[in-house]
Amino acid sequence: MRADLSSADLRRADFSGTNLAYANLSGANLEGAKFFEAKITFADLSRANLRGADLRKSDSTETNFAGADLSGAQITGVELFRADLSGANLRGANLTNANLRLTNVKGADFAGANLTTTVLRETDLEGVDLSGIDLTTTLLPKGWKS
Repeated sequence: MRADLSSADLRRADFSGTNLAYANLSGANLEGAKFFEAKITFADLSRANLRGADLRKSDSTETNFAGADLSGAQITGVELFRADLSGANLRGANLTNANLRLTNVKGADFAGANLTTTVLRETDLEGVDLSGIDLTTTLLPKGWKS
């Protein structure tokens, strides 16, 4: 059975180490929640409030974050392979060592985000504004110019 926590108020909840694969958390208030080393693969977190959430070292493979607010979130070392971050707010988020390979980032806002050693290879960055972000150690798509 898949957990359905859509639109739930789960501010500051601690899901560290939890298996939330395929869970429905769309529209949930998860501000300041902890997902440290959690498995949230194939989960739906679209339009969720994840401001200041701790997603460090979580497995978010193919997770739907479309339209989610991830501003100020700790996304260090997160596996986001084939995830959907379209229209997501990632302002000031820390994505150090995150893998965004083949991730949908169309319309995502990365203003002030930390992309140190982030993998963006094979990710379509057309129309994504990464100006003002230090990309010297970021693994960018072949031929991409900042």
